[in-house]
Amino acid sequence: MSQNAKTLSNIPCQRWFRIIPPIIIVYIVGFMDRTNISFAIAGGMSKELGMTASISGLAAGIFFIGFLFLQVPGGLLAERKSGRKLITYVVIVWGIIATLGGFVHNVNQLLIIRFLLGVSEGCVLPCLLTMLSHWFPNEEIGRANALCIMNVPIASIITGPLSGFILASYSWRYVFIIEGILSLSVLFVWLPMISDRPDDAKWISKEEKDYINKKMLEQEESVKGKISEKVGFKEIFQSKNMWKLVLLNLFYQTGIYGFSLWLPTTLKNLTNSGMAMVGILSIFPYIGTIIGLYVFANLSDKSKNRKKYIIIPILSFALCLYLSVLFKQHMWVSFAFLVGCGVFLQAAAGVFWTIPPTLFSGDMAAASRGIINALGNLGGFLGPYIVGWFIQKYNYNFAIYFLVCSLITAALITLSLPKNLGGATKIKNQESVTNVKIS
Repeated sequence: MSQNAKTLSNIPCQRWFRIIPPIIIVYIVGFMDRTNISFAIAGGMSKELGMTASISGLAAGIFFIGFLFLQVPGGLLAERKSGRKLITYVVIVWGIIATLGGFVHNVNQLLIIRFLLGVSEGCVLPCLLTMLSHWFPNEEIGRANALCIMNVPIASIITGPLSGFILASYSWRYVFIIEGILSLSVLFVWLPMISDRPDDAKWISKEEKDYINKKMLEQEESVKGKISEKVGFKEIFQSKNMWKLVLLNLFYQTGIYGFSLWLPTTLKNLTNSGMAMVGILSIFPYIGTIIGLYVFANLSDKSKNRKKYIIIPILSFALCLYLSVLFKQHMWVSFAFLVGCGVFLQAAAGVFWTIPPTLFSGDMAAASRGIINALGNLGGFLGPYIVGWFIQKYNYNFAIYFLVCSLITAALITLSLPKNLGGATKIKNQESVTNVKIS
C-alpha cells in the first residue's frame, strides 16, 4: 500500500455518513414528485382529463420549463449563504404544490401545477452539488456525486411499487396527494443532520476538518490562472466549455427522461400487465442504475479519466434502447434490454458533475452548475414531449430511435471536451483556469 493510501485510510470519514444520507433523501422525494406523473398517466389520468399522447408528454415535460428559473440562484446561494436553509424552505413549498396535483380537474390546471413544481425544485440539484463540493475533494467527488444521484434509481424503486399500490387501491389523484405529503417528512432528517461546510459542523473531528480544508485549498489553487478578474454572467455565457457541457447535458437528459417518464407505459404495453405489476417490473431497471452509478463512479475516480466513463455508459444506454425495440416481439428479451438501459441510465451523471470544478473556480463553478443544469434539463422537457409526439404521429419505434440519436450526440460532444478533466494536471487553457467572482 502506498504512503498516500495509508494516509487517506487514517482520515476520519464521518462526512460520508452525515452529509450524503440527508442529501440522498431530499432528492429521492424530489424525484418521486417529479416523475410520479408517469404512473398517473398510465393509471387513468390521461383518460379522465382527455389527454392525447403529446399532451401527456407536455404535462410530464413542462416541469423542466419551470425548472430553469432558480438553477443559478440555487448554486450561488449555497456557495455564498446557506444551502441548508434554502433546501428547508424549498421542501415546504414543493411538498404543498406536489400535493395540489391531486386536486386538478383539467389539463390547464395540471400544466400550471407541473410548471410551479419545476420552479420550486429548480434550485435543489445545483444547491446539493455545491454543498457536496464543500465536503468532498477531487479524489472523492465522483463517488459523492454518484451517491447523490443514486436518489434517482432509489426514488424510482420506491415510486414504482408505491404508485402502483396507490393506483390499485385508490386512484391517480392519491398518487400526488400521498407522495406530496411524504415529501414534507424529510425535514425531520435534513435539519438535524446536514451542515453547509466543515467549519459549521459541531460533530466533525479536527483531523477530518483540517484534511478537507487543506484539500479544498489545494484544489482551488490548482485551477487558478495567472490572471484574476471579476466577471459577470456575460463572460460566463461566452465560455465554450460551458456550452459544450450544456449541450452534452441537454442531449443526455433528453435520453434519460424520454426513457424514464414513458417507462411505465412502455412496460404496460410490452407485458399487457396491470399497474400493480408494472410498478413491480419498473424496479428492475433502477436496481441496475444503482449498480451502474457505483461502478462507473469508482472507475472514474481511480483513473481520473472522466471523458471515458461518460462516453461508455451513454453509448451503452443507446445500444440497449435500440435492442429493446429490435427484440420487442420477444417480451422478456426486450425487458432484459430495458433493464440494461437502467444499468447505464445515470452511470455517466456522477462523472459528468465532477467536470465543472475542474474547469471553473469559486463562484463561477457554482453559477456554471446552475446554468448547465437549467439549460441541460430542457432535455427533460424535450424527451417526454417528443416521445409522446412520435408515438402519436408515427409509432413507438420512431420515438426510441430519436432517443438513441440524442444519446449518440451527447457522446460525440463529450469527445470535444478538454483532455485533462481529472484534476491531476493543471489545465492551461486560460478560459478554464481563470479565477473569477460573479459580479
